[in-house]
Amino acid sequence: MARHNRNGSGADQCGFAYQVSYQPDWLRHVKVTRVLQTGRQSTKALFRNPAGRRESTPGERVRTRIVSPDQGLDFEVAVTDMKGAVSSVRVACMVENDKGEKEEVEFTLESELRSPVG
Repeated sequence: MARHNRNGSGADQCGFAYQVSYQPDWLRHVKVTRVLQTGRQSTKALFRNPAGRRESTPGERVRTRIVSPDQGLDFEVAVTDMKGAVSSVRVACMVENDKGEKEEVEFTLESELRSPVG
């Protein structure tokens, strides 16, 4: 049986804080990708599930919510995956940077937690 979502947190390359609500038996980690002021693209692990293994099978529908009050960002992704085939989801968001300009930030939600020991 699927378990209730858990809460975690992290920070990106620019120091913005995030809260992550995640399904503990599906989400392995969240990566955030930004284009830095130097023009370089940077990817950082925003959050890692502290449990290295799943305790039970994820439900057919998993939800992940990511919130960053400093950036006015609040979105939730819900995936209905009857056969457990989805291994990652990418979400691109437009946020305002410290100069007041719009920029794209991409989040990659990856699953593939190891099966329970036993």
